[in-house]
Amino acid sequence: MAQGRRVERVAASIRREISELLVNGIKDDRVSLGMVSVTNVEVAGDLQHCKIFVSVYGAPEVQDQALAGLRSAAGFVKGELSRRLNMRRTPEVIFHLDRGIEKGTSVLGLLNQLEQKRQERGEIPEGTGQIDDDLS
Repeated sequence: MAQGRRVERVAASIRREISELLVNGIKDDRVSLGMVSVTNVEVAGDLQHCKIFVSVYGAPEVQDQALAGLRSAAGFVKGELSRRLNMRRTPEVIFHLDRGIEKGTSVLGLLNQLEQKRQERGEIPEGTGQIDDDLS
């Protein structure tokens, strides 16, 4: 169990440092095209590999460019993590695009459209809390 807590602490530290590097450290113009934020960090139990999931606000082209910039900066990021976290062995850094927020926004948009169409047609969805006239 102590190993699991250690991995969680390392992941939290990496997330904090990567967030800082996104603001002040990575100078690649492709990364600054879109608003990039770290959504999750997964560190392998042996601390050899680290998956960093990022969300990029912008068009798909902007997302692809930002991810390419992050991947090209992976060596720099690993060196900075080693220096900042003072680890004996720093994990290999692998960036992944997290499309979860994008998918969630899309689903919310569809639900809002459905609700709007129901209201336009005068449909009252069951269970909305409105009391039937014959019950009052």
